[in-house]
Amino acid sequence: MLIRVMYDDGRFDMVKPQLLESLLQNNTVTSFKRNEGWVVVGRDALRNSQPSQQYSGPDRRTC
Repeated sequence: MLIRVMYDDGRFDMVKPQLLESLLQNNTVTSFKRNEGWVVVGRDALRNSQPSQQYSGPDRRTC
């Protein structure tokens, strides 16, 4: 599956999801297309590829 992106210089391209992650980390793209529409980097919610800090609260799971 390819994802449509817009680079910071206004060019459009189709990239693989793995490349999109790299482009987002390097601030190379300004927006990309999801099923729901265009996502604008810095304005819309993005999935964080960095693992979040581990929960340090009480364990409430039942065994």
